[in-house]
Amino acid sequence: MQTQQLVPKALKQTLTYVLQNSSFYKKTLNGLIDNVEDISFSEWKKIPFTHKDDISENNLDFLAVPMSEIADMVTTSGTMGDPVTIYLSRSDLKRLAINERDSLSLAGVKEGDLVQLTTTMDRQFMAGIAYYLGIQELKAGIIRIGPGLPELQWSSILKYKPRVLIAVPSFILILIDYAKKNGIDLAANSVETIVCIGESIRDDEFNLNVLGQRITNDWEVNLYSTYACTEMATAFTECHAQQGCHLNENLLFLEVLDEDGIEVGDGEEGEIVITTIATTGTPLVRYKTGDIAKRFTQKCSCGSTSPRLGPIVGRKNQMIKFKGTTIFPQTIYDIFDVIEEVICFKVIVSKDELHNDLITILLQKELIDTSIHKTIIEKCQSRLKVIPSFKFEPLETIQAQVYKKNLRKPEKIVFI
Repeated sequence: MQTQQLVPKALKQTLTYVLQNSSFYKKTLNGLIDNVEDISFSEWKKIPFTHKDDISENNLDFLAVPMSEIADMVTTSGTMGDPVTIYLSRSDLKRLAINERDSLSLAGVKEGDLVQLTTTMDRQFMAGIAYYLGIQELKAGIIRIGPGLPELQWSSILKYKPRVLIAVPSFILILIDYAKKNGIDLAANSVETIVCIGESIRDDEFNLNVLGQRITNDWEVNLYSTYACTEMATAFTECHAQQGCHLNENLLFLEVLDEDGIEVGDGEEGEIVITTIATTGTPLVRYKTGDIAKRFTQKCSCGSTSPRLGPIVGRKNQMIKFKGTTIFPQTIYDIFDVIEEVICFKVIVSKDELHNDLITILLQKELIDTSIHKTIIEKCQSRLKVIPSFKFEPLETIQAQVYKKNLRKPEKIVFI
């Protein structure tokens, strides 16, 4: 691991590289830095932030090598606006492999393991290719099943006996439901570890949240949390201590900032801002991810001194203002994830004629006018302080809206 003393050197190397090779940063940083070799942290803090809109509006200007040197192109999922392209050189792919090798190792994946991948490898999805490269770098085996198809997932688990799954937590609930309905013994299969992506499984105290508890109540597996976004081309992953997701300091520089751009204290919430290290295709400097989390800097019980991130609280552009109350989507998820009878749900946020937010929850029609429906209303009143609208549809209809074939992640919430 890189020491804190070496971080300024890595940042200088990144700055030197973008000033020489990135059209965007040549323009935006022109005249702001007198001498990269002598730059102080106070000067670093004056460097303007890079935003998602910057990349979206000037995508090719972020390309820092000739197009002929690009080995792969990935796109963002589009959950925070229009998808953007991140260009990866061959050295970036090697960096991606090393990142995921180290990340999966933190979660206890080891040489010789067999890993079943339940996320897509296609549709320009960075996570899929990252996991594949990392597992190869780790000298483990991989079963590339892809998303959905619980019958095929279980057929593969029972036939090939993978020790590890990589999956979205809400999809694990569908696997559990399928197992129960089809006589599959959850206590007698090969899966010991599930590396969770795309959704939080822990609360502020690092205990399993309601989604994580619901999984482990039925399936005795070890869950590991991760955090990543396509733009950073790096993952934060839990170690066995499970006290936050570790930063790989060789690959990324992390800032966690308040609304005024000031570094937050230990254990305080702020926006995640990253600077990539050792990327050549699409290097980024002070990129604001829009994700809100807590940062922890005390030494982890695993022995690592690298900073860690707590669970993602929410995204700045996904704050919902409903009847005078500010709500993050995760707060809504926590209500429905804990109710076993709710197999799948979707949150729809729309606007009324006065442009106020409205919340509608899609639930399976079997729950209408039941005691579970009453319980849901009570929990919404208690947790949200307000009651959203409900719409009841067949379970298959809701699952089709959440697990869309053209999307790489479950769409549990949509803003219209």
